[in-house]
Amino acid sequence: MDQVHTINRSVERIGAGRSGGLPLLSMPLLIGLGVWAFISAETYGGGYNALGAILVTSAVLVGCGFYSLQPNEASVNTLFGAYVGTDRTTGLRWVLPWYGRKKISLRVRNVTSEMLKVNDKRGNPIEIAANIVWRVADSAQALFDVDDYVAFVNIQIETGLREVASHYAYDHAEEGEPTLRADAEEVGARLQADLQARIAVAGVAIDEAHLMHLAYAPEIAGSMLKRQQAEAVLSARRTIVAGAVGMVENALNQLNERGVVVLDDERKAAMVSNLLVVLCADREAQPVVNTGTLYG
Repeated sequence: MDQVHTINRSVERIGAGRSGGLPLLSMPLLIGLGVWAFISAETYGGGYNALGAILVTSAVLVGCGFYSLQPNEASVNTLFGAYVGTDRTTGLRWVLPWYGRKKISLRVRNVTSEMLKVNDKRGNPIEIAANIVWRVADSAQALFDVDDYVAFVNIQIETGLREVASHYAYDHAEEGEPTLRADAEEVGARLQADLQARIAVAGVAIDEAHLMHLAYAPEIAGSMLKRQQAEAVLSARRTIVAGAVGMVENALNQLNERGVVVLDDERKAAMVSNLLVVLCADREAQPVVNTGTLYG
């Protein structure tokens, strides 16, 4: 029967650090007493030499326990390899000298991914890059649950970006379907959620995710540009035709209401044809003076 191995995740706990003020004050006192003991040994015997050595050694040990923390910086403290706690308090801090201390930055980090060449939902090769804002939220997970949390985040950013890009078309998607170019906010939100799920094991929080670069791959960029231009022309033509039809309809209605001229179906058809040619043409219309009749 197969065995399922579970990994116990680390959880940050605050502690294992204290203010360094009192230990700092004790050092001169210990050193002073040690010097006094060495001097007194000449008068009161060699036992004071041992006392002086103990006092000076204690002062040295106290001095080995100091460390300082800046804002948005933490110290992950261990005791012989066992996690003891995380100290997030800024200033001069102190722990027992045999505690291990590993500093970690909690500041916000801004990463722009490498430009990747991927296929979109429709299989078109595209170039894409993203800007990710992240920070360490759980220092214990960041240091103990992954080998190198910075490298881990960078790799997951690339993997997540490839995954999200494959779920969207660059553009020209089906009606109502979001695209990479037109729905950047939705794509960024999905990328942020996907990355958060991927790197949660490292104790990292994703604050923002945005696309920084988006373009067709060079081998198809020319063809896609022609396609976009053709679609833009067709869209403009549709708008022009729709407006022209409305104007022709309005003109016929006004002529009929005012009784300016009575047109039969054939004359209406001719007028409609002429007006549409004038309104939809790329060039200015050349006036033609008709000295005869429609039927002559």
